[in-house]
Amino acid sequence: MNFEHKPVLLNECIEGLNIKPNGIYVDGTLGGAGHSIEIIKKLSNEGLLIGIDRDEEALKASKERLSKYQNVIYVHDNHDNIKSILQELKIDKVDGILLDLGVSSYQLDEKNRGFSYLGENELDMRMDKNQDLTAKVVVNQYTEKELANIIYEYGEERFSRQIAKNICQYRKQKTINTTKELVEIIENSIPKSKQNDGHPAKRTFQAIRIEVNNELKPLYDTVMDSIECLKPEGRLCIITFHSLEDRIVKNAYLEAKGKCTCPSDLPYCVCGAKSLGKIITRKPIIASEQEQEENSRSKSAKLRIFEKA
Repeated sequence: MNFEHKPVLLNECIEGLNIKPNGIYVDGTLGGAGHSIEIIKKLSNEGLLIGIDRDEEALKASKERLSKYQNVIYVHDNHDNIKSILQELKIDKVDGILLDLGVSSYQLDEKNRGFSYLGENELDMRMDKNQDLTAKVVVNQYTEKELANIIYEYGEERFSRQIAKNICQYRKQKTINTTKELVEIIENSIPKSKQNDGHPAKRTFQAIRIEVNNELKPLYDTVMDSIECLKPEGRLCIITFHSLEDRIVKNAYLEAKGKCTCPSDLPYCVCGAKSLGKIITRKPIIASEQEQEENSRSKSAKLRIFEKA
């Protein structure tokens, strides 16, 4: 498996974390350790890196890549559980947290994982292979209404109803086992004249992946929990790859920043608005033209940074 992909918005993340040599930093989406290796280079022997990933293969590869560094703790878990992870490690607060959301490049490359709509692979899409829910279960067992709602909400696909209807008709004859079968159903559900905005299966595959890995429902709480786990002046950097994620992160940051709702003529605040810190990025940071040319994954990436008060 190839874990050597260049991480997205690398320099911007490292700068955004504002790393202190003796600090404690969490990479909540360790992946192939692309961001982590640059974080740890800036840490002293007193500093600590905590790498979290729900994918055991990613953790194994990261351990190899970071083998010469002693001050790393590896955790097989979901970043949504950041508070309990730190409690178990007996760590109260940390200096910085990085979350690089969505499917990673190496997971797309590993064909038998079923994340990619290219080729013919098993319908899987699990980031954590220990869980029971797979793309095959979603596609073959969810009701037509459930499928239509997921594809519309998580994929923002306007042909969601037709796709769901055709999936349900197809599976009456045989189980849908491969990504190729699903792609063909999707392609036959969207008028050819409307198939000019990237690959026709892109939105549906995104939607099913989000459902399988429960990527959106806990995200707001994860952002708020992460901010709570920061020391004063600690930074939270989050990279998103589609508008649904970005909207949740943006709204959580605004909520954490707090807003006084008192009339402007009052001499002091009486509404009790409490601010947890400040938003560093008024607008999200996007990849440079050069990075977008060199790494297609970076084209949709947005980085938002929050600093704890």
